[in-house]
Amino acid sequence: MEETQIWLEVSIDTTPAALDDLTAWLTAAGMTGLVIEDEGDFTDFLEHNKQYWDYVDEELLDSKRGVTRVKFYVTGDEDGHARLDEIVAGLEGFRSRLNKDPGSLAVQTASLREEDWANNWKSYYKPMTVGNRLYVVPEWERGGTVPAGRVPVYLNPGLIFGTGSHGTTQLCMEGLEEYVRPGSKVLDLGCGSGILAIAALTLGADTAVGCDIDPKAVDVAEENASFNGIGRDRFRVLAGDITKDAGLRRSLGSGYQLVLANIVADVIIPLSAFAREFMTEDAVFLCSGIIDTRAEEVGRALEENGLHIFRRRERAGWVSYAARLT
Repeated sequence: MEETQIWLEVSIDTTPAALDDLTAWLTAAGMTGLVIEDEGDFTDFLEHNKQYWDYVDEELLDSKRGVTRVKFYVTGDEDGHARLDEIVAGLEGFRSRLNKDPGSLAVQTASLREEDWANNWKSYYKPMTVGNRLYVVPEWERGGTVPAGRVPVYLNPGLIFGTGSHGTTQLCMEGLEEYVRPGSKVLDLGCGSGILAIAALTLGADTAVGCDIDPKAVDVAEENASFNGIGRDRFRVLAGDITKDAGLRRSLGSGYQLVLANIVADVIIPLSAFAREFMTEDAVFLCSGIIDTRAEEVGRALEENGLHIFRRRERAGWVSYAARLT
């Protein structure tokens, strides 16, 4: 029987001023795959990517507060411990050669089994009911009992993007149950994992097209579709930004009975100027991902772009709108 590999996760606390020096020293000492945790880099990243979110979890902010840390991994065997001992023994020499404060250089270790490292994240994802008809199931849980009256949607949450657990996605999926009609054609803007388009297809839509600014979404969404027996004849995915690429908009076509946008306010607002060119006269534009403090702003943008809001859903500080052409 093959023995499970044990790894040591090693973290060293330092200061922003000494971070580059410490990473250079560790690299020269043969440590690869360094992971940087730095409050300054994190806050800078948030500041320069505001268009992708309206809310950041307070626990995540707290976890980064005051932190400047380098992490790396060594095997948990005799050789790995020897390498770790060399690093620890060399830290004071590293400190003495610097002309700046490197901080505590405190070292912490945690033991990780390779199989746990690879699979423990799966314990956070369990099958869940959404709305009245949908049942979202992690792909590795396939084979379990599907509750009566529900249709399963299988996906791999570890692949990135939406998992269905967030309130905004659930608001959208509840809207799908109401607005999907047999044979309808669906467009999912900002499709991510493809969960909304896939759910629409399982609820009776005929075809769906997904589009996302991240090229990785193409493979992710198509793989999740395959878990549900949905091929490219029914679901295709394109990458790009429809607000900047007229050619992409032409590729997406028109005549959709349902257009979805589960993104954030700063994307929905400019996107709403283009929504009508994709929609049939009786189509529904269903958007979510809107934090309640931005809801009125988004609502005004929809109305200004010829979309009349006829339904508003709310959950845990998030808002979803359903609108039709005026």
